[in-house]
Amino acid sequence: MLAHASTALTPHGAGRFSYRVPARHLLGLEGMPQADLLGILEEAQFHREQLDRSGIAGRELESITVCNAFFESSTRTRVSFELAARRLGATCVSFSSTDSSTAKGETLLDTLRVIESMRVDLVVVRHSSSGAPAYLAKTLAAGVINAGDGQHEHPTQGLLDLLTLRQSWEGRFEGRRIALVGDIAHSRVARSAIHGLVTLGVQVVLAGPPTLIPQGVEALGVEVMESIDDALTGADAVMALRLQHERMDQGLLASLAEYARAWAINARRVRLMRPEALVLHPGPMNRGIEIAPDVADGERSVILAQVTNGVAVRCAVLRRCAQALTEAA
Repeated sequence: MLAHASTALTPHGAGRFSYRVPARHLLGLEGMPQADLLGILEEAQFHREQLDRSGIAGRELESITVCNAFFESSTRTRVSFELAARRLGATCVSFSSTDSSTAKGETLLDTLRVIESMRVDLVVVRHSSSGAPAYLAKTLAAGVINAGDGQHEHPTQGLLDLLTLRQSWEGRFEGRRIALVGDIAHSRVARSAIHGLVTLGVQVVLAGPPTLIPQGVEALGVEVMESIDDALTGADAVMALRLQHERMDQGLLASLAEYARAWAINARRVRLMRPEALVLHPGPMNRGIEIAPDVADGERSVILAQVTNGVAVRCAVLRRCAQALTEAA
């Protein structure tokens, strides 16, 4: 089953959820109303256009201090949050688990309380435990932004994927079809993408080794296909997912070579999709295993656009959370 770590969602109506997380936090995309998703994407598009105009930066958050608290390794997410904060004029500090007091035995909560006491307004948390950001959000007065928690969610990655699709699909999500291929079971990227895509009316199909498909995932409104060819045929986009070796038990895969043969996104499989279909990957890529090099660098690929959009999305999220803090003061 998919991890269900968000405790801020309460049942509402016939099996649906209402989004009860205070606006100063972003803990996940599960339960977020469609209007909120579209609003964040609209603002993110504004920031993307600002990024494309060299030298233009804002001062909207010059009174805000952002702390990036990363207890797992990261390149794209950490750097893009730093760039986003600085582009908005915020003061930005970062630390990792190796240079934090948790390495000396201090608890996660005590560490973040100490950071908050230095008048930090927003904390961006990446942690190996599902639910860590939600746990902190219950106690801290600062806004908490989930930068990836265990096998739960990676909401800003989900948002940047949606923004990338929005740009190519001219804002029309309903009636589109996307295939997510690979390690669904261990991918918090897949979880956030599924929640966002389904909310916006996209048909989501999954494909991958049976050992890497969570039981009961269909309850999220997706379809599981037995073959990658069936998943890609007629699709408007495909997202290849990274094999999460660090979270994976031994024996789930026969071999990397066999995985590449059966599940890699290659040129032949790309031709099964619609002529204008897109190829996405959240990175980092294992070239030749999850995706063929010529596809990763090909004309269908929007992988680098995803990275650029990550800065724009994180600008929008930081501004949204900071605005909520200011309004609540």
